[in-house]
Amino acid sequence: MAGKNEGPAIGIDLGTTYSCVAVWQRDRVEIIPNDQGNRITPSYVAFNETECLIGDAAKNVVARNPTNTVFDAKRLIGRRFSDSVVRNDALLWPFKVTCGANDKPMILVTYKGAEKQFTAEEISSMILTKMKEIAEAFLGCGVKNAVITVPAYFNDSQRRVTKDAGIISGLNVLHILVEPTAAAIAYGLNKKSSSSMVKNVLIFDLGGGTLDVSVLTMGKSTFEVKSTAGDTHLGGEDFDNRMVNYFVQDFNRRHKKDIRDNPRALRRLRTACERAKRNLSFMAHTTIGVECLYGGIDFESTITRAKFEELNMDLFDECIGHVEKCLKDAKMGKKSIHDVVLVGGSTRIPKVQQLLQDFFNGKVLCKSIHPDEAVAYGAAVQAAILTGQGNHEIQDLVLCNVTPLSLGVCVGEDEMFVIIPRNTTIPTKKIEWFTTSHDDLTRETVKVYEGERSRASDNILLGAFVLSGFPPAPRGVVQIKVCFDIDTDGILTVSAKEKTTGVTNNITISNVKDITSKDEIERMLKEAARLKLEDEEQKKKFEAMKSLKNYVYDTRATFWNSTLPVADAKKIERELKSAIKWLDEHEFAEAYVLEKKRKELESIWDTFFKKV
Repeated sequence: MAGKNEGPAIGIDLGTTYSCVAVWQRDRVEIIPNDQGNRITPSYVAFNETECLIGDAAKNVVARNPTNTVFDAKRLIGRRFSDSVVRNDALLWPFKVTCGANDKPMILVTYKGAEKQFTAEEISSMILTKMKEIAEAFLGCGVKNAVITVPAYFNDSQRRVTKDAGIISGLNVLHILVEPTAAAIAYGLNKKSSSSMVKNVLIFDLGGGTLDVSVLTMGKSTFEVKSTAGDTHLGGEDFDNRMVNYFVQDFNRRHKKDIRDNPRALRRLRTACERAKRNLSFMAHTTIGVECLYGGIDFESTITRAKFEELNMDLFDECIGHVEKCLKDAKMGKKSIHDVVLVGGSTRIPKVQQLLQDFFNGKVLCKSIHPDEAVAYGAAVQAAILTGQGNHEIQDLVLCNVTPLSLGVCVGEDEMFVIIPRNTTIPTKKIEWFTTSHDDLTRETVKVYEGERSRASDNILLGAFVLSGFPPAPRGVVQIKVCFDIDTDGILTVSAKEKTTGVTNNITISNVKDITSKDEIERMLKEAARLKLEDEEQKKKFEAMKSLKNYVYDTRATFWNSTLPVADAKKIERELKSAIKWLDEHEFAEAYVLEKKRKELESIWDTFFKKV
């Protein structure tokens, strides 16, 4: 737990499409606006010849610089390049994704004239750095501690990598909080004064890239997760993709031209589709219009809400399927749910709301919390609790989360033996005894898996370690105790001990091949520091150039408004023209060169105008 003297702790909702940051102060949560005055910030990072842009500035240039503007990085977090979802997404993104070491997806961009590769956690760390800076500007002091949220259905690898991204951004990550629980905190505090009864609440969180469904039992001060379900690859981006594909085919049918090989045209079309999707939440139909979309052809078409729903109906049905699964795992019926709470921007889609309401036999859906801000709100409350900065209203809150997927080991040839079933309340500790599978073994490999498949190889390998040094014996004689221990962040430690000799070994799931190693984090920290230094130097250049230009053009304005002798006037006019030409020729000059030039001009012009 962080101390009170370490400054304010913030809550960050690191989203697929947008991110949000909040802080607890003056006995309430403040959602912090960014430098554009917006309460949510696009999860975009853009690279160009001179600088790295993050947030609104990056999204504003995406149509002009599509191949070097990265978004949806959260969809790559903790995944392998060989995953089919990564391959499919890569076909839709304008930027390149390549295979790095250990099957890790690497994002390829051109930055300052050179080709650079970034991991998903590095891109995420840049967004987290931006959120940290937004908070620091608002609070007027440095920020060190943060609670970061993740989808409930993120596996152990994805949670760990998200924590790594926080470390790379310079934050002390107090806790990794699952998004539905964070939203439940926002809902619970909002309803706390109106009712003290125990309620079963279903949180339906449909965002830009992920779907989370969680059932919680909420008492006066207790939030206990009963079950969770969802998909880390289902959200608003997928609905956009369906619309983009529909209009790509429409354009091809009309003009016999395929725009899929033109990243800029695709990006402009996607932006128009995103706008249309939002419009269809309150309109029966809307128009898509993009000037000079491809080959000088203007594109305009109409889409109705009914067509949009038809394009995405299978995805909407999938969402309801996860609700059914979540209720089944919680061993609850529809009538047991007191409230259905909507979270995430994509819950604004009327068809999603209708299907959900129909599923719950006409129950009125709860829209009392802000769908875009609720998760950051809950994270800020948790941050205040962990740092002892909250008031009595929140300090007695108790959060009980569950494991999203089953955890176990490989036994026999390829059997998944589950030690911790999914939806087990955490923190938790479970022990199982095993024996050797062959005669005269002196070592045994413990492979740790996560997933629901009966074959271990069909699940996610989290890590492995070797227990060795026990004496050879017939099969089934050697007894090995395996212990699974999950902390409050959902991070797993596995240990094994041979009974007769006491030989032990263990692994914390953090340094296996598909998760960021300490050396890799160190490299990323250095890279982040270098990029920050470069950005600061670039900022100095911009400021120095701005100062010099203002001085030259202000001097020219003063000259135009003055009455000088002809000879003096001609001399000043020549010098002004020379200075303006110098500015055009030294657009990318270093800050010290620009500052030196200003001092030279000041020494000449200021003295001259004083004489006059």
